[in-house]
Amino acid sequence: MKRLLSSSVKIEKSNVYSDKYLSKILYLAPSTLSGYQTCPQASAGCAAACLNTSGMGVYSNVQEARKKKTRQFFENREEFLKNLQWEITCFIKLCKKMGKIPVIRLNGTSDLSWESLSTLIQDNPGVIFYDYTKVFSRMKKFLNGEMPSNYHLTFSMSEINFDKCLEVLKMGGNVAMVFDDRGVKKRDRKFPAQLFGYKIDDGDKHDLRFLDDSHQKNVGKIVGLWAKGKARKDDTGFAVQV
Repeated sequence: MKRLLSSSVKIEKSNVYSDKYLSKILYLAPSTLSGYQTCPQASAGCAAACLNTSGMGVYSNVQEARKKKTRQFFENREEFLKNLQWEITCFIKLCKKMGKIPVIRLNGTSDLSWESLSTLIQDNPGVIFYDYTKVFSRMKKFLNGEMPSNYHLTFSMSEINFDKCLEVLKMGGNVAMVFDDRGVKKRDRKFPAQLFGYKIDDGDKHDLRFLDDSHQKNVGKIVGLWAKGKARKDDTGFAVQV
Protein backbone atom coordinates (compact mmCIF):
# COMPACT_ATOMS: atom_id res chain seq x y z
CA MET A 1 0.00 0.00 0.00
CA LYS A 2 1.11 3.58 -0.70
CA ARG A 3 1.96 5.89 2.15
CA LEU A 4 -1.04 6.96 4.21
CA LEU A 5 0.14 10.43 5.23
CA SER A 6 0.68 13.02 2.53
CA SER A 7 0.65 16.78 1.92
CA SER A 8 -1.38 19.40 0.03
CA VAL A 9 -1.17 23.02 -1.05
CA LYS A 10 -2.80 24.13 2.21
CA ILE A 11 -0.51 21.95 4.30
CA GLU A 12 2.57 23.27 2.50
CA LYS A 13 1.29 26.80 3.11
CA SER A 14 1.17 25.94 6.82
CA ASN A 15 4.75 24.67 6.70
CA VAL A 16 5.85 27.97 5.16
CA TYR A 17 3.71 30.07 7.54
CA SER A 18 5.54 28.80 10.63
CA ASP A 19 8.97 27.21 10.72
CA LYS A 20 8.13 25.83 14.15
CA TYR A 21 5.84 23.10 12.84
CA LEU A 22 5.88 20.43 10.14
CA SER A 23 2.52 19.08 8.98
CA LYS A 24 1.11 15.97 7.32
CA ILE A 25 -2.44 15.03 6.37
CA LEU A 26 -4.43 11.82 5.91
CA TYR A 27 -6.84 11.74 2.96
CA LEU A 28 -9.59 9.14 2.96
CA ALA A 29 -12.56 8.88 0.60
CA PRO A 30 -15.33 11.24 1.78
CA SER A 31 -18.93 10.38 2.66
CA THR A 32 -19.92 6.98 1.17
CA LEU A 33 -17.61 7.12 -1.85
CA SER A 34 -15.74 4.02 -0.68
CA GLY A 35 -18.85 2.12 0.35
CA TYR A 36 -18.36 3.20 3.96
CA GLN A 37 -19.58 6.39 5.64
CA THR A 38 -16.76 8.67 6.74
CA CYS A 39 -18.72 11.94 6.99
CA PRO A 40 -21.81 11.28 9.15
CA GLN A 41 -23.02 14.90 9.08
CA ALA A 42 -22.32 15.70 5.43
CA SER A 43 -25.00 17.93 3.90
CA ALA A 44 -25.91 18.18 0.23
CA GLY A 45 -23.92 21.40 -0.04
CA CYS A 46 -20.95 19.92 1.75
CA ALA A 47 -20.93 16.84 -0.48
CA ALA A 48 -21.23 18.97 -3.63
CA ALA A 49 -18.46 21.35 -2.57
CA CYS A 50 -16.07 18.70 -1.19
CA LEU A 51 -12.41 19.36 -1.97
CA ASN A 52 -11.82 15.65 -2.53
CA THR A 53 -11.29 16.28 -6.25
CA SER A 54 -9.11 19.36 -5.86
CA GLY A 55 -5.34 19.33 -6.29
CA MET A 56 -3.99 15.81 -6.75
CA GLY A 57 -7.50 14.50 -6.09
CA VAL A 58 -8.37 15.21 -9.70
CA TYR A 59 -6.48 12.07 -10.75
CA SER A 60 -8.29 8.74 -10.84
CA ASN A 61 -5.36 6.84 -9.31
CA VAL A 62 -5.42 9.19 -6.30
CA GLN A 63 -9.17 8.63 -5.90
CA GLU A 64 -8.73 4.88 -6.05
CA ALA A 65 -5.93 5.04 -3.49
CA ARG A 66 -8.16 6.99 -1.10
CA LYS A 67 -10.97 4.47 -1.52
CA LYS A 68 -8.54 1.61 -0.93
CA LYS A 69 -7.20 3.22 2.25
CA THR A 70 -10.72 3.82 3.50
CA ARG A 71 -11.81 0.25 2.86
CA GLN A 72 -8.74 -1.01 4.69
CA PHE A 73 -9.54 1.23 7.64
CA PHE A 74 -12.98 -0.35 7.99
CA GLU A 75 -12.14 -3.91 6.93
CA ASN A 76 -8.68 -4.39 8.44
CA ARG A 77 -8.34 -1.63 11.02
CA GLU A 78 -5.59 -3.29 13.00
CA GLU A 79 -3.30 -3.42 9.98
CA PHE A 80 -4.26 0.10 8.91
CA LEU A 81 -3.48 1.56 12.33
CA LYS A 82 -0.23 -0.38 12.50
CA ASN A 83 0.88 1.13 9.18
CA LEU A 84 -0.28 4.59 10.21
CA GLN A 85 1.57 4.40 13.53
CA TRP A 86 4.75 3.38 11.70
CA GLU A 87 4.46 6.44 9.46
CA ILE A 88 3.79 8.69 12.45
CA THR A 89 6.86 7.29 14.22
CA CYS A 90 8.99 8.01 11.13
CA PHE A 91 7.51 11.50 10.91
CA ILE A 92 8.28 12.18 14.57
CA LYS A 93 11.92 11.16 13.99
CA LEU A 94 12.14 13.44 10.94
CA CYS A 95 10.70 16.38 12.89
CA LYS A 96 13.15 15.77 15.73
CA LYS A 97 16.07 15.93 13.29
CA MET A 98 14.68 19.15 11.82
CA GLY A 99 13.90 20.69 15.19
CA LYS A 100 10.20 20.96 14.43
CA ILE A 101 6.96 20.00 16.18
CA PRO A 102 5.02 17.29 14.29
CA VAL A 103 1.45 18.19 13.31
CA ILE A 104 -1.06 15.80 11.75
CA ARG A 105 -4.57 16.33 10.40
CA LEU A 106 -6.27 12.92 10.30
CA ASN A 107 -9.49 14.01 8.58
CA GLY A 108 -8.37 15.60 5.32
CA THR A 109 -11.60 14.72 3.50
CA SER A 110 -13.39 12.75 6.20
CA ASP A 111 -14.96 13.36 9.62
CA LEU A 112 -14.17 10.26 11.64
CA SER A 113 -14.20 10.28 15.45
CA TRP A 114 -10.57 9.29 15.86
CA GLU A 115 -10.68 9.88 19.59
CA SER A 116 -13.06 6.93 19.99
CA LEU A 117 -12.00 4.73 17.07
CA SER A 118 -8.39 4.26 18.18
CA THR A 119 -5.81 5.34 20.74
CA LEU A 120 -3.58 6.80 18.05
CA ILE A 121 -3.84 10.36 19.36
CA GLN A 122 -3.30 9.38 22.99
CA ASP A 123 -0.38 7.11 22.02
CA ASN A 124 1.49 10.02 20.40
CA PRO A 125 1.41 12.86 22.96
CA GLY A 126 4.30 14.68 21.27
CA VAL A 127 2.23 15.18 18.09
CA ILE A 128 -0.35 17.93 17.69
CA PHE A 129 -3.44 16.51 15.98
CA TYR A 130 -6.20 18.74 14.65
CA ASP A 131 -9.33 18.46 12.54
CA TYR A 132 -12.47 20.19 11.33
CA THR A 133 -15.78 18.53 12.22
CA LYS A 134 -19.49 18.93 11.58
CA VAL A 135 -20.35 16.48 14.36
CA PHE A 136 -21.68 18.69 17.15
CA SER A 137 -21.26 16.05 19.87
CA ARG A 138 -17.53 15.83 19.08
CA MET A 139 -17.15 19.61 19.19
CA LYS A 140 -19.03 19.80 22.46
CA LYS A 141 -16.72 17.21 24.02
CA PHE A 142 -13.71 19.19 22.82
CA LEU A 143 -15.04 22.40 24.35
CA ASN A 144 -15.80 20.56 27.59
CA GLY A 145 -12.22 19.30 27.79
CA GLU A 146 -13.18 15.69 27.10
CA MET A 147 -10.80 15.18 24.17
CA PRO A 148 -7.12 14.18 24.28
CA SER A 149 -5.11 17.29 25.23
CA ASN A 150 -3.13 17.11 21.95
CA TYR A 151 -6.26 17.11 19.74
CA HIS A 152 -7.81 20.37 18.52
CA LEU A 153 -11.16 20.69 16.74
CA THR A 154 -12.77 23.48 14.72
CA PHE A 155 -16.47 23.25 13.91
CA SER A 156 -17.49 23.54 10.24
CA MET A 157 -20.60 25.28 9.00
CA SER A 158 -22.89 23.85 6.33
CA GLU A 159 -26.23 25.03 5.00
CA ILE A 160 -28.10 22.95 7.60
CA ASN A 161 -26.22 23.44 10.88
CA PHE A 162 -26.34 27.20 11.43
CA ASP A 163 -28.01 26.81 14.84
CA LYS A 164 -25.22 24.47 15.98
CA CYS A 165 -22.62 26.96 14.76
CA LEU A 166 -24.12 29.67 16.95
CA GLU A 167 -24.10 27.28 19.91
CA VAL A 168 -20.41 26.53 19.34
CA LEU A 169 -19.57 30.22 19.07
CA LYS A 170 -21.49 30.99 22.26
CA MET A 171 -19.59 28.21 24.01
CA GLY A 172 -16.31 29.79 22.94
CA GLY A 173 -15.48 27.46 20.06
CA ASN A 174 -14.29 28.46 16.59
CA VAL A 175 -16.36 27.88 13.47
CA ALA A 176 -14.99 27.57 9.93
CA MET A 177 -17.23 29.18 7.32
CA VAL A 178 -16.84 29.10 3.55
CA PHE A 179 -17.44 32.47 1.86
CA ASP A 180 -18.59 32.98 -1.73
CA ASP A 181 -16.42 35.47 -3.65
CA ARG A 182 -18.20 35.29 -7.01
CA GLY A 183 -18.24 38.67 -8.71
CA VAL A 184 -15.30 39.91 -6.63
CA LYS A 185 -11.77 40.12 -8.01
CA LYS A 186 -9.27 38.14 -5.96
CA ARG A 187 -7.24 41.27 -5.15
CA ASP A 188 -10.37 43.03 -3.88
CA ARG A 189 -11.94 40.31 -1.77
CA LYS A 190 -11.96 40.83 1.96
CA PHE A 191 -13.70 39.05 4.79
CA PRO A 192 -16.11 41.16 6.85
CA ALA A 193 -14.61 42.18 10.19
CA GLN A 194 -17.48 40.47 12.03
CA LEU A 195 -20.50 38.28 11.45
CA PHE A 196 -23.28 37.67 13.98
CA GLY A 197 -21.18 39.67 16.43
CA TYR A 198 -18.15 37.37 16.15
CA LYS A 199 -14.73 38.27 14.79
CA ILE A 200 -13.66 36.75 11.48
CA ASP A 201 -10.07 35.62 10.91
CA ASP A 202 -8.56 34.71 7.54
CA GLY A 203 -8.29 30.91 7.65
CA ASP A 204 -6.63 30.73 4.24
CA LYS A 205 -3.32 32.05 5.55
CA HIS A 206 -2.55 28.61 6.97
CA ASP A 207 -4.26 25.46 8.22
CA LEU A 208 -2.77 25.38 11.72
CA ARG A 209 -6.13 25.82 13.40
CA PHE A 210 -4.74 25.04 16.85
CA LEU A 211 -2.92 28.39 16.65
CA ASP A 212 -6.27 30.19 16.65
CA ASP A 213 -7.42 31.77 19.90
CA SER A 214 -7.90 29.22 22.65
CA HIS A 215 -11.53 28.30 23.23
CA GLN A 216 -12.76 30.28 26.19
CA LYS A 217 -16.21 31.36 27.28
CA ASN A 218 -17.71 33.88 24.85
CA VAL A 219 -14.57 34.37 22.76
CA GLY A 220 -15.39 32.02 19.89
CA LYS A 221 -14.59 33.33 16.44
CA ILE A 222 -15.26 32.59 12.80
CA VAL A 223 -12.51 31.18 10.60
CA GLY A 224 -13.16 32.49 7.09
CA LEU A 225 -12.28 30.35 4.10
CA TRP A 226 -12.83 31.48 0.51
CA ALA A 227 -14.81 29.04 -1.63
CA LYS A 228 -12.60 26.82 -3.76
CA GLY A 229 -13.23 24.30 -6.52
CA LYS A 230 -16.82 23.14 -6.73
CA ALA A 231 -17.80 25.33 -3.78
CA ARG A 232 -17.48 28.38 -6.05
CA LYS A 233 -20.61 27.21 -7.86
CA ASP A 234 -22.59 26.48 -4.69
CA ASP A 235 -26.29 27.30 -4.74
CA THR A 236 -27.33 25.46 -1.56
CA GLY A 237 -26.33 28.12 0.95
CA PHE A 238 -23.21 26.20 1.99
CA ALA A 239 -21.06 29.19 1.01
CA VAL A 240 -21.87 32.48 2.76
CA GLN A 241 -22.45 35.49 0.51
CA VAL A 242 -20.19 38.48 1.23
